[in-house]
Amino acid sequence: MIKVAIVGGTGYTGVELLRLLALHPHAQVKVITSRSEEGVRVADMYPNLRESYPNLAFTVPDADALTSCDVVFFATPHGVAHSLADEILQAGTRVIDLSADFRLEDADEWAQWYGQPHGAPHLLADAIYGLPEVNRDKIKDARLIAVPGCYPTAVQLGLLPLVEAGLADPQQIIASCASGVSGAGRGAKVGSLFCEAGENMMAYGVKGHRHLPEIKQGLSRAAGQPVELTFVPHLVPMIRGIHATLYTTVVDRSVDLQALFEQRYQNEPFVDVLPAGVFPQTRTVKGANMCRIAVQRPQNGDVVVVMSVIDNLVKGASGQAVQNMNIMFGLDENSGLTTIALIP
Repeated sequence: MIKVAIVGGTGYTGVELLRLLALHPHAQVKVITSRSEEGVRVADMYPNLRESYPNLAFTVPDADALTSCDVVFFATPHGVAHSLADEILQAGTRVIDLSADFRLEDADEWAQWYGQPHGAPHLLADAIYGLPEVNRDKIKDARLIAVPGCYPTAVQLGLLPLVEAGLADPQQIIASCASGVSGAGRGAKVGSLFCEAGENMMAYGVKGHRHLPEIKQGLSRAAGQPVELTFVPHLVPMIRGIHATLYTTVVDRSVDLQALFEQRYQNEPFVDVLPAGVFPQTRTVKGANMCRIAVQRPQNGDVVVVMSVIDNLVKGASGQAVQNMNIMFGLDENSGLTTIALIP
C-alpha cells in the first residue's frame, strides 16, 4: 500500500485528491496538512468523506511525518513547494506538485510570471512535466513531478497531434478557452461569487495569463521549434469544466485529421477522440479523469478547429496527479480513476 501525504488539503484540488484516493485500491492517505485548520477532522470539513476518513485530521506540515510517506502531493499555492520539496526528496520520498512551482524550465521566466524569485531553481532539472500522454516513460522514474495546469492540459492535448505531425502553422495558433469558477480556487473572491459569475461570461488575462508560457513551452517542445500562441481564457457560470476551442492553419489539406487524432490517442486511456461530427461537452467529463476531443476543418478550408474538454479539477489537476502516481509506482494507470462522468 502506497503511503500518501497531502500538503494543503483544504482547497478544491486537495479535497479532490482525498475523494479519488479514497477509491484507490493501492494507496492510503496517512497525512494531510493545513496550518489554518490544525486539529480539524477531514470528516467534519468535508462530510461527503465521512466514511472514507473517519479519523484523519489536519496537521501542521512536519518534515518527519511527510517523509515517512512514499509520496507527497502539494495542493498548495505557488511558492509553497519550493521551501519543502528539497528536504522531502533528499529523504527519498517522491513529490507530485499540483502548483505551478516546477512547470516552467526557466527560473527567470517563472519569476516574471509569478512575481517572486523562484525558490528552488536547483530542482528544475529534476522536475518532469507530468503530462502522461507525452512523458509517460520519464514519469516512471521521476522523483519530482510538475502536474500540468488545467488550461495547458486541455490545450496541449487538443493540439499535440497537429503540432507533432508538423501540420499546424506554428505562427498561427489561437486558444479560446472557458473555465468554471472552481478554477479560481476555494478562497473568497468577489469575481467568484454566485451573484457575480452567474448569468455572465467574461474574458480575463487577455494581456497575458500565467498558463501562456507553460502552453508555449509544451507545444514548442512538441513542434521542435518556437510556437506562437494567442491564448484568451474566459470565466463561465458553471462550477467544473474547461472547454478549449483551438484554431490553427493546416499546411497540408490532404491529411485525414480524424484518422490522425484517432491514431495519436488510440492507446491513451484518458483521451477520447469523438466520432466525426460529434462535439464534446463539459458535462461528459464532470468528475472523470478524461479529455474528450473533436477535430473539424470547416468548409474543407485551411483552418482547423479542435475542441477539447476536461474537468479542471480532475484531468486538469488531481486526477492527473493520481495518474502520475500510478505510473511512478508501476500500477495500472486506471487505478482509482475509473469514475464515470456525472450526467446531469
